[in-house]
Amino acid sequence: MSDLPRRSLLTAAALAAPALASTAVSAQPAGQGRATGHAAGKVAIVTGSSRGIGAATARRLARDGYALTINYRVSRELAAQVVSEIEAAGGRAIAVQADVSDPAAVRRLFDETQTAFGGVDAVISNAGIMNLAPFAEMTDEAFIRMTDVNQKGSFFVLREAARRVRDGGRIVALNSSIVELRSPTYGPYAATKAAQGLFAASLAKEMGGRGITVNAVAPGVVNTPLFTDGKTPEMVAGFVARTPLGRLGEPTDIANVIAGLCGPDGGWISGQTVFANGAIV
Repeated sequence: MSDLPRRSLLTAAALAAPALASTAVSAQPAGQGRATGHAAGKVAIVTGSSRGIGAATARRLARDGYALTINYRVSRELAAQVVSEIEAAGGRAIAVQADVSDPAAVRRLFDETQTAFGGVDAVISNAGIMNLAPFAEMTDEAFIRMTDVNQKGSFFVLREAARRVRDGGRIVALNSSIVELRSPTYGPYAATKAAQGLFAASLAKEMGGRGITVNAVAPGVVNTPLFTDGKTPEMVAGFVARTPLGRLGEPTDIANVIAGLCGPDGGWISGQTVFANGAIV
């Protein structure tokens, strides 16, 4: 089977689950989704979840019944707002400051989650930064920081997840479709994100005996500050023009794919990279 049909099948499977889950939750009386969601009693950590894809994923997993740890590095107010939104909808959430590039901080992130909720069932390694420049102009500092957060930070999170996630749990790392686009100025960033697919494929084989699935999700161009900051409207329009579905992705598009992998219908998908990108690659 060629790569393209395989990715299409994986994406379709991941998208089908959240659609079914969303229907089930919406059928509940107001305020009752959390008590009857498929993940009631389960706990999830989403790194880098004060905004963007991370925040959308946290809100979606909370709607499915997970108690959430909202992780942030500097955006305390934004993280508190996500916690408030989840609690206002009847869910449970805490905010924990931790720089994922610091392994001690990552351990503390899991410790505080354990103290608050009693364990961890799902971990979404989402925290990341993007520094763009031609190779000749990329500074040491920009490259090293990106590697520290995106590659080393994800390793630290996934390592702790391998130690802490309860049997039958879910682990998802955020890759990027830019690894296939191979666009100018994106090379160093793409290299740090490509590691996520390798991490997921290897870790899935290590965790399978405990019924834990491990996957990567590779978004395309998504309407978040990570993508839009520093780009002119013409540059953004160029990416939209390259996307067959004719728009930027929204954070909820990616959150729905992640939720599908974390739900009961995602239990047979493991060791894969799901490309969620409107067919840009």
